[in-house]
Amino acid sequence: MQQYFIKKNASKIGFIIQIEDKDTFNHMFSVMRLKEGDEVQLVFNEEKLALAKVVENQNVQILEYLERDTELPVSVTIAVGFPKGDKLDFLAQKVTELGADKLWAFPADWSVTKLDGKKIAKRQERLSKICLGAAEQSKRLVIPEVKLFENKANFLGELKNFDHVLVAYEESAKEGENSTFVQALQEAKKGQKILIIFGPEGGISPSEIDRLVGLRAKLIGLGPRIMRAETAPLYALSSISFYLELLNKN
Repeated sequence: MQQYFIKKNASKIGFIIQIEDKDTFNHMFSVMRLKEGDEVQLVFNEEKLALAKVVENQNVQILEYLERDTELPVSVTIAVGFPKGDKLDFLAQKVTELGADKLWAFPADWSVTKLDGKKIAKRQERLSKICLGAAEQSKRLVIPEVKLFENKANFLGELKNFDHVLVAYEESAKEGENSTFVQALQEAKKGQKILIIFGPEGGISPSEIDRLVGLRAKLIGLGPRIMRAETAPLYALSSISFYLELLNKN
């Protein structure tokens, strides 16, 4: 069954609503060719999920509210140094499917890709649409926030807002460090905010590591193998899901 995010507050059962967002309307009635009597699932602003059916004049009527728990017990923000090419597109889709709350990117010392204000705005809009589509496909109740930082100092200024700040560091992996990540997951409480920082293709520079550690970040290894910039965030999210959702439900 198709799911759509509705930019409206939840209404009473039986209420008929009009789909005002043009992209959502076109997808429902032009692409999917929904017709009167077809049923869909709608997610409202409050993260409430409803079963609805199409009625006359291409409106939808709320039939009932549903219970579904598809969100991680902690809020995970994935932050990556600007990677090459379309790797952010790939990450936007996959971190959404794996439960991330936010996807951030920043100009790391060793980022080859450079983005200015205009490029950032355009890229951010594209990534947000990818996250929307992935959230609908994976039946999420939240669309991850996308934020691209033009200034690294602004990104670093956000670290104080998290309960846990972790940095996936290649040298830590080489040295066989594997306890800090596990310890962080053991200490994580339901509802806490976790930021995991990843470098671009060239990794995170020593000066960046010093700065991050000075801002109370902890360096973590992600197993014995060195992963690509677009693979490591998926490993981390999968590990969080396994530990907190399957192994030790909070």
